[in-house]
Amino acid sequence: MYISQLLTRAAQTRRDQIATICSGREHTYGQFAQRVQKFAGALKGLGIGDGERVAILAHNSDRYLEFYYATPWAGGVFVPVNTRLAVPEFAYWLNDSGAEILLVDDAFIGVVPELRKLVGSLRHIIYIGDGDTPSEMLNYETLVSENDPVADAGRNNNDLAGLFYTGGTTGVAKGVMLSHRNFLANTLNSMPAFNFQEGARWLHVAPMFHIADGCAVFGATMGMSTHVFIPGFTPAGTMQAIQDHRVTNTLLVPTMVNMVVNDPTVGDYDLSSIRDIVYGASPMPEAVIVKALEILPNCGFTHAYGQTECAPLVTYTGPEFHVLEGPNAGRFKSAGRAAYAVDVRVFDENDDEVPYGTVGEVCVRGANVMVGYWNKPEQTAQALRGGWMHTGDGGYMDEQGFVYIVDRMKDMIISGGENIFSAEVENTLHQHLAIAECAVIGIPHEKWGEQVHAVVRLHDGKSATDQELIEFSHTLIAGFKCPRSVSFVSDPLPLSGAGKILKTELRKPYWTDKGKQVS
Repeated sequence: MYISQLLTRAAQTRRDQIATICSGREHTYGQFAQRVQKFAGALKGLGIGDGERVAILAHNSDRYLEFYYATPWAGGVFVPVNTRLAVPEFAYWLNDSGAEILLVDDAFIGVVPELRKLVGSLRHIIYIGDGDTPSEMLNYETLVSENDPVADAGRNNNDLAGLFYTGGTTGVAKGVMLSHRNFLANTLNSMPAFNFQEGARWLHVAPMFHIADGCAVFGATMGMSTHVFIPGFTPAGTMQAIQDHRVTNTLLVPTMVNMVVNDPTVGDYDLSSIRDIVYGASPMPEAVIVKALEILPNCGFTHAYGQTECAPLVTYTGPEFHVLEGPNAGRFKSAGRAAYAVDVRVFDENDDEVPYGTVGEVCVRGANVMVGYWNKPEQTAQALRGGWMHTGDGGYMDEQGFVYIVDRMKDMIISGGENIFSAEVENTLHQHLAIAECAVIGIPHEKWGEQVHAVVRLHDGKSATDQELIEFSHTLIAGFKCPRSVSFVSDPLPLSGAGKILKTELRKPYWTDKGKQVS
């Protein structure tokens, strides 16, 4: 099993079919394959060998897609970088991965000088934008045009293919090691869930650095669909792309769906081509589903649940369960049932399976589960103990196999589709000299699902305002991770018998009427 075979098969069988549409450019599958082979030749010429890392910091584009295929074709390992991070976080990911080549577009050329100072492993910067190439950078199109195609490097099965970084419970990001086997297994699992098929047009609107869009990077190619790209999400840009390119399929987070279907101009666009929308990160509020079914009556909705460590698909709930009446009504509120080749169980604290309806930790086993965490053997062993990926999500399974997520056993907040680990925000706040102790929790937010909230106790004799702490955090971490609100307490935070802050107790006042402690 190897990634390159997806593109090779598509080019063999549908050579003249349009593969990519981006910014006025169109390439057939034959052209797509040749460009990948030539850029792979360029990477090898720049010294990339088996297992060496190539990173990208850019918005969505056809060149981003080519990067995903050319890097393993050359024998390398791709490292997509979250575009929403702060420069010190960019540098950490690049240093930790040991990336030797970095691809950037126009949005990020301004941070390159600082990254050159902070990242010792970088040897080459490749510009993938459409403007003039900055000095001391290589031009992507020049590399493609001046290099000969090369044969596939032949890496496969358990060979490392990609590093996707995720936040950590210790506050340190972890590189999730995903193999060729992991990606191919996930792609096969995704085919029925995402309805990839020939003739479909998939819109890459979710960020391509995110593993969720990775389902489409590989699945839409396996299905020989057409990839359509916009740089990122805006309601107007998404609707315009659907209209202009007759898009049939896409992936959005519930916040994005909400913004589209409630946009005052939605009636001005022809959205009749859209047939399937996959959403993830959190369940869809019923009011949004009702509105979406009204605005897009010909569209089926699928709720996909997963995590980076599972490449990512674990469970899904298809269109037949996105109904408001009949025996399937309300099923869309679940995380769905296990994907075809994924084993899902709910375990107690002793890793024994619990009865139906009993809350425990959702655990996963299958060919999609990661190799481990990059250079973190102890955390790998803990996460994969007993041969099962321990997701850190608390939930239960009903007698029909539907999984319901009710809590997070790890301190993670999901806001607007982004995973935010409490420990990282807490570590940042603790650098403020006025703070004696703090805990960061997720509280309900109508638009984003959850909002980052800090509970803070100050040192005696010290003072700080909520705005001061929020602004302080913005100097050290990405804006989406920073607290949106702060509450101050005078007593020490509640502790468990093991001395851990009882975040469940801190969350209770905000979630009392919700029936669960996550959105």
